[in-house]
Amino acid sequence: MSFIVNNRVHVNPGYEAEFEARFRARAGEIDKQPGFVAMRVLRPQGNQAPYVVETEWESQEAFRTWVGSDDFKRAHANPMPPEATAEGGGLEQFEVVEGTDTAANV
Repeated sequence: MSFIVNNRVHVNPGYEAEFEARFRARAGEIDKQPGFVAMRVLRPQGNQAPYVVETEWESQEAFRTWVGSDDFKRAHANPMPPEATAEGGGLEQFEVVEGTDTAANV
């Protein structure tokens, strides 16, 4: 089964467009990583919900290898200004126990 990493990010009002644009600009870079399956940037639909950046990997080892890579360092070398995000959130890591995927049934 796969390994899911969610990064919950509380983006302050006025910085939402920049936050989303940063992910659009680097779209495709993570795709080159061995063991990478998918990435989704989820926009909150409620005032108090954070953004969620969800990545799916073939294994925890594949995720850890990416975190230790030069590509990861380049992707995170120019962070948003501190005032763009609020405290809270953080990384959550999950091993998939069970799931379904309609794309796999086609």
